[in-house]
Amino acid sequence: MFRDSAIVAHRNLLTILRVPTLLVTATIQPLMFVFLFAYIFGATLGGSQYREFLLAGIFAQTVAFNAAFTTVGLAGDLQKGIIDRMRTLPMSRLAVLMGRTLSDLVVNILSVAVMVGCGYIVGWRINGGIADAALAFGIILLFAFAMSWVGAVTGLFSPNVEVAQSAGLIWLFPLSFISSAFISAETLPGPLRTVAEWNPITAVSASGRKLFENDSPPSFVPPSGWAADHCVEYAIICSVAILGVAIPLALLRYRKVASH
Repeated sequence: MFRDSAIVAHRNLLTILRVPTLLVTATIQPLMFVFLFAYIFGATLGGSQYREFLLAGIFAQTVAFNAAFTTVGLAGDLQKGIIDRMRTLPMSRLAVLMGRTLSDLVVNILSVAVMVGCGYIVGWRINGGIADAALAFGIILLFAFAMSWVGAVTGLFSPNVEVAQSAGLIWLFPLSFISSAFISAETLPGPLRTVAEWNPITAVSASGRKLFENDSPPSFVPPSGWAADHCVEYAIICSVAILGVAIPLALLRYRKVASH
């Protein structure tokens, strides 16, 4: 299974190398968000302190949006009949999905590396220790892997690539913006504040800020509650829970679509 997954992942990465425009979303979009929020909104939200606050949220939002690679990739493979060809090979069914999500994890690593460089340009710094920073990046990439499996489920349920592209954005936009990725969740009205406090993107963003030791602007109301106080643990729990639901669901759907 591991060898099969590696072969599928290698095939997907070769596709990206041959069509480098596929990396635009993974590289250009994060840069746009960093500069847009850092200099346009950041000027009124706290300046340099807001830029430090911002980066962890950009990390979380970008890896969530990169789930679209898995969604569109699988939908495209289904539409072109590649999944049917793989089904005829003596390989694990899990390997097809694992290979896709692992290759997209490599794309996420590239995205995070680009954002780190961009963050240093706008004034963001890692103020904590090396071990804490490594844990923060580990949590971000674990979340990226979990979201890729959600993308896999979305792609397998989509009848074509066009629907897959739209379906991914329907849930990604509210998930990323009803959170503390860019603002303090405490300023949101009642129901939205509750959603934001328990949103996995909020947990990943908050754990990044805690481990990177990036302070919030003075005007931001500090978060409170169990999820905020235990953001590192909660971020890991969220990612593991997402994997626990998405992997079996993706496999069930894959068996159905691959049997047609």
